[in-house]
Amino acid sequence: MDNIAGTIQAHEAIARDLKALGIDTVFGLMSDDTAVFCTALDGLGITFHGARHENNAIAMAEGYAFATGRLGVAIIGRGPATANGLHAAVAASRMGSKLLIIYGEQAQPTGAVNAMGPDYKGFNAVGVLQSAGLRTFVATSGEASRSALADAIVHAETGTASALLLPTNVQHQPIEEPRTPPQIVAAARKPVVPRPQAIAAAAEVLRKANKPIIVAGRGAFLSGAKQAIEALAERTGALLITTAKGKDMFRGNPYNLGILGSFSHSMARRMVDQADCAVVFGAGLNFLTMSFGQSLPPVPLIQVDSSRANIGRYTGADIAVVGDAKLAAEGILAALPTGSNAEKPFRSEQIRQMLAAYDIGKDFQPANTPRTVDMRSLGSALNALLPEQKNIVYDAGNFLGVLPYLSVPGPGHFKMTSEFASIGLGFGTALGVATGRPDIPTILVIGDGGFLMTLGELETVVREDIPLIILVMNDCAYGAELHFLRMRNLPEQKSVFPDVDFAPVAAAFGFESRTIRTLDDLQAAAPLLQAPSGPVLLDCKLNADVAAPFMSEFYAFETGQH
Repeated sequence: MDNIAGTIQAHEAIARDLKALGIDTVFGLMSDDTAVFCTALDGLGITFHGARHENNAIAMAEGYAFATGRLGVAIIGRGPATANGLHAAVAASRMGSKLLIIYGEQAQPTGAVNAMGPDYKGFNAVGVLQSAGLRTFVATSGEASRSALADAIVHAETGTASALLLPTNVQHQPIEEPRTPPQIVAAARKPVVPRPQAIAAAAEVLRKANKPIIVAGRGAFLSGAKQAIEALAERTGALLITTAKGKDMFRGNPYNLGILGSFSHSMARRMVDQADCAVVFGAGLNFLTMSFGQSLPPVPLIQVDSSRANIGRYTGADIAVVGDAKLAAEGILAALPTGSNAEKPFRSEQIRQMLAAYDIGKDFQPANTPRTVDMRSLGSALNALLPEQKNIVYDAGNFLGVLPYLSVPGPGHFKMTSEFASIGLGFGTALGVATGRPDIPTILVIGDGGFLMTLGELETVVREDIPLIILVMNDCAYGAELHFLRMRNLPEQKSVFPDVDFAPVAAAFGFESRTIRTLDDLQAAAPLLQAPSGPVLLDCKLNADVAAPFMSEFYAFETGQH
């Protein structure tokens, strides 16, 4: 369609609006119903990173948003493309990142009869996306497309994924050329100030405690509460511990116990069992954090969260403090006299020395074989070889048992992708994180099952020149399902697969790659990890007999053995 003087097509206006808003990077998979729009973005200098599958395109945008704190934008097509990307869209909507997914959409009705046959891409995208939990906006006309974009962005800025549907005919409608940039007025997110009564109640319970522990989740990290929580722990003699998503928030603190729950080590479990009070900041206390109700002893529990709906949602709380984690920690600290818990039994020299001497790498009996490695031994060895400054992105599966053994600078460098309880989203997410933070290495930890689902993105890594180290945790099985069946004495053959050697496959795409069957093989590959000159893949052959601790917890809960 030719433009009338003083007008431009709607897709050009939307592209200009994105440019005016500072968007310089988008992710996607081009389709015939978004190709012209993508070309317009490219013409404005907005970098388009193309994936090989729609799920991965959306995951890339979410990973980028996580890494940068900026709005992540994914662009995919309509119909089958929308259906293909539904998995990642649902997961992304639960992750709290600022994400806008722009979809192509079938043409708006014009009253004309389509005599050319059925629309093979026909799909009720609005109904499906809304049912999946995504806030959905539709550009009903060229003139309305800019306001629909603005509304979708305002919603995405709250940390909830939003979907913008651009019908094909609307994209090409001529509209008056915009004279001013779009007005995006996102609601200010002010920290929730806790009520003085709640602070006083929490302080009174904590004052009477003899051996308190403080649990911090990702919410505590996002609020910047680390310093205040450490000061509170010092005053009360508390030990510190985090959820999985808060991993390494207190790294370096001599009273840090690591992770609470299903990813705990034996020292953490032993010390937590002695606690007589627990204060939880910014954590939901789900079944993994709570080890299905077994990780905390039956002691007074104070839960702090900025959302009242999160308190007691999965685990009962005795004292509820609705408020920002940092403000709450500062408030409780101020309400406690300097000499609170003067005895501080958790802060004795004996405990300090015991924690300092503890080595998680010696917390188990290694189960290495001549041709496979124990994932725990592998994790401990990898931790000594990987750069100190790094991002780690995890896919999902039994191999998550390696998680406690790999350290990161803090929660902002650690990403799990299991919000939809699935495998296969880690690769795309890692690509987005690496794009957002190219200055430090990004490590993808993924099982062979999830890797085979997303193998085509090896080409994306090389084509887009994205720095990435891939650790394939290859147990030649769907590991979680293998142990699920094995614990129930059921046939496990269908969960086991041939030993595929991924190293030469990755090399064919341009990766530096190695097959790791022993810890000596890993040491030989150390230069690749410490100073990579391009993308790296290590195919780590795991002993499939080693089950992650959470597998037995699942089984015990299901069979009533807790």
